[in-house]
Amino acid sequence: MVQAGERTSWDKEARTVADLGAWRSEYGYVEEPYASPDGEKVAAVVRTGEAEFGVRVNDALWEETFDKAWYPRFSPDGRLAVIVSRDGEWTVAVDGAPWEESFEFVWDLRFSRDGSCILAAVKQDGLYKAAKDGSAWENGFCDLTNLSVSPSGDAAAVVAVKQLAQADIYGFQEGIYSVCVNGTVWNRSFVNAWAPVFSPDGRHVASQVRQSLYDYSIAVNGTCWDKTFSGVWEPCFQPGDGSVWAPCRTAAGSWSLFRDGQQAWGKGFVQLWRPTFSPDGRSLAAIVAPRFGRWTAAVDGKAWKPTFGDLACDLAFSPDGKRLACLGKDKGQWFVAVDGKVWPGAFDRAWKPVFSADGFRVAARVKKNGSEAVLVDGRVVKDGFSKVFDPAFSLDGSKVLIRGVLKGGDGEKYVRIVERA
Repeated sequence: MVQAGERTSWDKEARTVADLGAWRSEYGYVEEPYASPDGEKVAAVVRTGEAEFGVRVNDALWEETFDKAWYPRFSPDGRLAVIVSRDGEWTVAVDGAPWEESFEFVWDLRFSRDGSCILAAVKQDGLYKAAKDGSAWENGFCDLTNLSVSPSGDAAAVVAVKQLAQADIYGFQEGIYSVCVNGTVWNRSFVNAWAPVFSPDGRHVASQVRQSLYDYSIAVNGTCWDKTFSGVWEPCFQPGDGSVWAPCRTAAGSWSLFRDGQQAWGKGFVQLWRPTFSPDGRSLAAIVAPRFGRWTAAVDGKAWKPTFGDLACDLAFSPDGKRLACLGKDKGQWFVAVDGKVWPGAFDRAWKPVFSADGFRVAARVKKNGSEAVLVDGRVVKDGFSKVFDPAFSLDGSKVLIRGVLKGGDGEKYVRIVERA
């Protein structure tokens, strides 16, 4: 969900922030642009010379140029972070200032909830670590995946705790993977581990684990549930009581939700994943397959009636937890569904819906016939974009912020528009 920020201007206006067509004329090579949460800035990597790249933000180019720059992203607090290379070494530059420490490689750029912390996965001296605001873990590993960041900026990842020789299947079965939190590894290793997640308060971490070739479970702070399963998916914490919930396979073709190792949803589904709690923790939604080849959302164990043949994804609760939206794809076309009803219209692509703070309004960006648009409650508010970013509502829900690239007879321009919702 895009947070436009309390200082965002909500004066009803349409304003050109940057002429991207002029950028292309000036530099020749301009990568995909990215907009700040408040819409006031747009940035892109540009080529400034032979094997030389810079970062353009609105009307200004960062002072320093690089061998390579990629993956520009604005943090929730509006800072721009870019992965950059200088003299064969990689680091992260924030608002034009590179981290002091450099690495063999950098990837998987992440932010804390408020944007005050910037993290990334890095390779240093042949070992893999996580780095926070330029400072890497002291311990390094021969493998690191699935970087996860807590709301306050702590880091967890799946790591390989020992190096295997080629074809060492017995060593693999003994378990070489674990979860590392802020540089400290759990005291137990597994055949595999995936997708560590933090509790809302950041004090606990849960992960999918594979205890043997055939037994899967959920580990919390390194301790596994007593029960094992033939399959599990990513867990989640319930806000408030801290219990851990996860989809688990109880039999062939039957999945259910378990809470702290005990079955919580009595009804089983052909498939079940992406459990998502409402902000207040009172409702739990998940993507389910009520029957083979049909997908939908379920709330507290009850599946919606509309189903989709290709997939369902991107669950989004309203802030008050009373409403739910998701996307569905059927026969190659995308749909937006809210509260168990599908909006009219099919699209070539759609992105995760966004609720207003009061939960009354829902917006989504969609693409059809090469053009992107913003919908509010199923109706088109603004269309004709070659690229549009996620919309955001004003606090009272009366206005919607639209950030996008318009391409027409007068060139390609990034615009910031405030429309009545």
